[in-house]
Amino acid sequence: MRANYLFLLTLLTASLLSGRLPAQETPPAEIAEKVAECAACHGEDGRPVMEEAPIIWGQEYFYIYTQLRDYEAARRENEIMQPVVADMGRDEMKAIAEYFSKLKWPDIAYQSSEEDRAQGRRVATAGQCTQCHLGSYMGDSRIPRMAGQTVTYLEKTMLDFKHKRRMNAPEMAALMASFSEEEIRAMAGYLAGL
Repeated sequence: MRANYLFLLTLLTASLLSGRLPAQETPPAEIAEKVAECAACHGEDGRPVMEEAPIIWGQEYFYIYTQLRDYEAARRENEIMQPVVADMGRDEMKAIAEYFSKLKWPDIAYQSSEEDRAQGRRVATAGQCTQCHLGSYMGDSRIPRMAGQTVTYLEKTMLDFKHKRRMNAPEMAALMASFSEEEIRAMAGYLAGL
């Protein structure tokens, strides 16, 4: 935990000293420091620096806001995110969620294997994932975009739901419990490649 936190602080300091913030739009002054802190893991160009960090540029506003609140209330746990949100107020969380939701989703150019595409599509169809995440897996309002998300984050998240390490969406935990780890890995590869 300490090594991850020190890594985060090093990246944050480098970002703040260089004055480098997301290139698409300068954040409002009241959240500029927090946006730079977010970039330390989630990337200055929307491509995550840390392997297990998700893409948040262009993610749904309400979903980002809800996740920040869930971290604050310990409904969702992460040793890096808990300290980040500890001193955030609701208005700041809303401003950060709005800022990132308006940025352009980065193209990570992930190429799914043919096997992952076939098995992942079958598993996603069996799970009726399009019922909430929509046919293109782009999300909608309260539901996160999954198409083009990083494969590592998708796999970790779905496995966390499966093994009940993440419980802030009980319906997801129940659904992921019905799939094997191999099916989840294939679905992560399929979704990342969309």
